Amino acid sequence: MPDSRLPDARTLAVLRLAQPRLARFAPGALLGLLSAASSVALLATSAWLITRAAEHPPILFLSAAIVGVRAFALGRAGFRYADRLASHDAAFRQLAAVRVGIYSRLVPLAPDGLGATGRGDLLTRLVNDVDELQNLPLRVVQPLVTAAVTAVLSVIGIFLVLPAAGLALAVALAVGFTVSTAAHSAIAAGAERAIAPLRGALGDRLLEFVNGLDVFIAFGAVAERQAAVDEADVRLRRATLARAAGAGVTAAVLSALAALAAVGGLVVGIPALAQGAITGPALAVIALVPLAVFDVVGTAPLAMAAWRQVRSSAERIAASVPADPPVELPSALAGAPSAKTRRPRPAAPDGTVLELVDVAATWPGAAEPAVHGVSVRLQRGDRLVVRGPSGSGKTTLAHLLVRFLDYSGSFRLGGVEARDLPLETVRATIGLVEQSPYLFDESVRQNLLFARDTASDDELVAALERVGLASWLRERGGLDALVGDAGSLVSGGQAGRIALARALLADFPVIVFDEPTANVEPRLAELLLRDILSIATDEHRTDILISHLPVPDELVSHRLDLDSGRALEVAGTFDPTTRSTPAL
Repeated sequence: MPDSRLPDARTLAVLRLAQPRLARFAPGALLGLLSAASSVALLATSAWLITRAAEHPPILFLSAAIVGVRAFALGRAGFRYADRLASHDAAFRQLAAVRVGIYSRLVPLAPDGLGATGRGDLLTRLVNDVDELQNLPLRVVQPLVTAAVTAVLSVIGIFLVLPAAGLALAVALAVGFTVSTAAHSAIAAGAERAIAPLRGALGDRLLEFVNGLDVFIAFGAVAERQAAVDEADVRLRRATLARAAGAGVTAAVLSALAALAAVGGLVVGIPALAQGAITGPALAVIALVPLAVFDVVGTAPLAMAAWRQVRSSAERIAASVPADPPVELPSALAGAPSAKTRRPRPAAPDGTVLELVDVAATWPGAAEPAVHGVSVRLQRGDRLVVRGPSGSGKTTLAHLLVRFLDYSGSFRLGGVEARDLPLETVRATIGLVEQSPYLFDESVRQNLLFARDTASDDELVAALERVGLASWLRERGGLDALVGDAGSLVSGGQAGRIALARALLADFPVIVFDEPTANVEPRLAELLLRDILSIATDEHRTDILISHLPVPDELVSHRLDLDSGRALEVAGTFDPTTRSTPAL
């Protein structure tokens, strides 16, 4: 039988979002009902016409039935076509609202609040599970409404012809729905609820296999990982076959019960015909209408099956967004920030751009802060290098500064507490060049326009020249050169420089570099550090460099050791106008 548990509040919210408003849903539902009613009326009219014509009455007595057959035949097809247009339009429009609603809930959690869900599984939830929600109006609500109304109207119509036949049809329909639904549930209910999670597990393993293929080849683990993908595929295939078996059994049960309903109509109709209570054409209608009615009502058990899949997908989507976002994540200020509030914060009256006082931050789900007791004060043009052993909280500090993580203590931008500013304002002020910058599987141009979509080609080329990629760009054929999936066609150093060019195009007042030499061979690492800091140097820009490598004093103005949590000013060796020659 169908799952009797009521969906929780979050799942109900997703389901409500997936169901179109009544004004948009009603036209398709009405057209679908008219198509189903035309189908039943077509069979009833045809049965009456053929039987009545066998009695050789005057043709005038058959005219209305002849016109009715033609009208119902055209109506069945025409209403069906119009139903498909109206109902699918409503479902697809609502699907867009579902996607926007889900993304709007996920964005505040990204990236640090989504670590508990695998990337492949999350992608499956946002694509396949969201697509599954279109079946709520199309394969659940509308078929159930159509089947129920058609069944009631048919029973009433047959009851008016012969009350006993009407009651027999009502009993047959009730038994047919109950038995077919129970049979389908017994065979396929578990599989239908498992399809969405199994699809997500397969997506997770496929993404892991594709992304890590080079590592698996190097360590001889391809066969093992491919076997894991095959295992996930087998489980999904079995669940899909079980669902198909349930649908087949349901169709067989309904066909058998439709035949029994027709026999039942004859059982009660033939004596009535012998007694003169009904005519021969009326007996034909009583016997044949159940076949058409069962054809329509047969969608109801399948709708219950579709409900299980829709509900499973809705539960997975709801689970993607915590009911209560982790307290370790920041909350956006109420209201949409205006263009003015999106502008970077100026320096405080004393020239301070960024100030941390006894700041701490914790990762979602962690028991202890990953970084704590950090204090630093920076002005325009300052360069800070942050050092500490592995696990000391260097990346945590970077995520804190761009407000991926919330904080305790005081973090001020231009003299204003960061938690009092819209997240957009903070992230327009502080840019993050990550340890492994993400490059889109697109051209160099598109990867740069991501930072400033109004930039001209000349400005893009100038930015690449500034980071030392001028000759590389010429060799690759210009801005239309592709960088490959996640930057697979460029080296780690080139990817870092493209990310730096993006940060310069965005013109962040503060740039945070998180281990920029992590993917560069050691002999080039120090040179790259010098290039990055010299390129990024600007009397109006503040640079924060997180590095595990030693950084010469002449390149920085402040040092922060995360073991002590206090920043120290480097004595008089830093020159913000220093430039070095960029080198690849």
